Amino acid sequence: MRRFLILLIVSIFVASPLYAQTEEALRKRIDSLEASIEKEEKELAKLKKNKASKQSLVNSLARQIEKRNALIAARDKQIKQLNSDINKAQKRVGELSQELDSLENSCGRMVREAYRNYRNTNTLSYIFSSTSFLEMANRVVALRAATVYRKGQIDKIVATREDIRREQQSLSRKREEVAIAKKKLDSQRAKMREERDLAKATIRQMSQKEKKVQASMAEHEKRLNSAIAELRKITKGNKSGDGFSATTHGLRLPVAGGKVVRYNANTAEIVGSNGANITAIYEGKVVRVSRNKINNKYDVYIAHGEYISSYANLSDVCVKKDDTVIKNQKIGTIASMVNPSTMNVEYKILFAIHSPNPKVTLKASNLFK
Repeated sequence: MRRFLILLIVSIFVASPLYAQTEEALRKRIDSLEASIEKEEKELAKLKKNKASKQSLVNSLARQIEKRNALIAARDKQIKQLNSDINKAQKRVGELSQELDSLENSCGRMVREAYRNYRNTNTLSYIFSSTSFLEMANRVVALRAATVYRKGQIDKIVATREDIRREQQSLSRKREEVAIAKKKLDSQRAKMREERDLAKATIRQMSQKEKKVQASMAEHEKRLNSAIAELRKITKGNKSGDGFSATTHGLRLPVAGGKVVRYNANTAEIVGSNGANITAIYEGKVVRVSRNKINNKYDVYIAHGEYISSYANLSDVCVKKDDTVIKNQKIGTIASMVNPSTMNVEYKILFAIHSPNPKVTLKASNLFK
């Protein structure tokens, strides 16, 4: 019964559609990132060969570094998942081995006892020494039951040995997958270091004019690809979260454990850790969720009455248009961004707050005092 329960739990876990779907989704993401990186590598090779402007080369390297960072994160997740599978498989092998030892010991004692009894009193003597026909019938039934039980125990031993063999094979395959994944991970990290060094060296060689253009483009890539004028029309008369006003302050930063590195009028550049949650600053209604055309990350816009807060550079979102959110509710996860000055990968969002009056600019710094 215990073995059946163990195998049932294992089969439920292994066959779980959610688990399979997650593993398959991760593999597809890795394949997609690898294909994208390979394509970018060809473009980089062309840029180097054609001696393209340093600015173009740096921009291309920045995109490549961010993609490699995403691939490294996915590979890391895959390795953790595989190691978790290995630990579970090792535990299963241990449990099955213990069960096999118990079955073999039990079966051995049964055989030795049966042999000892046979030498002292053989089967026929045992049956015909009965004092009544009923006792004889009961002894025959008992002998048959003992034979069936012994056969069942032997079948269990054979089946358990086969289960252990299969688990050990699976364990071996998982270990090979981990070794391959680690090798690929080390390769990606080495390539990312090379690209970062090349980008830094190229930046040092850029003229002042090129650096200005580079900084301007980097700033442009951080800005929201939004149409606030259109959203103001949509949010006119909105009542969800209408407790928000120009004097609202003391709010929690929208990045869990985050830190503001730069304020610029109605915007705030906020850094956090990899995987940090992005939360709504105030209750309201989601009026738009879109993909940024520049960096392919998500942007979320929430109306608080007729005020609008926007959150740019999310790796994924868990809300959709017309959803009602409460204060500090999770709306997504922070995404990576390459710092154009250092070429280091950072995790940050660009937060902004917009007044219903286009002539009035709010200060993002006032919200979090």
